[in-house]
Amino acid sequence: MGLWGPAWECIVTDVGAEVRSILVFHLGADEARLRDDVRLAEDLGADSLDMVEIVMSCEERFDIDIPNRVATSLATVGDAVRFVEAELAGAAGGQPDRRPVRSVGTA
Repeated sequence: MGLWGPAWECIVTDVGAEVRSILVFHLGADEARLRDDVRLAEDLGADSLDMVEIVMSCEERFDIDIPNRVATSLATVGDAVRFVEAELAGAAGGQPDRRPVRSVGTA
């Protein structure tokens, strides 16, 4: 381990790109299709199990908690990105968060 922690950690600089990479990983979605207005269930085919996995990956990657009531209300890619950004801004006192986070698909 180096100064910054385990090798699987990275610094979040673009929350939208990180959330989209989680969606690509879990749904096999084409990243070019992942505009903010794309609906997770209707357009990308996410079912309830997919949503649980996506939420868990976001919680792990960004070190946040996503309550069930919020998770069930995330309808679009933009909803997910905005929620994560808001949580990170709140945890950092309104400033963009730069905490180390885990990469998708690694332990």
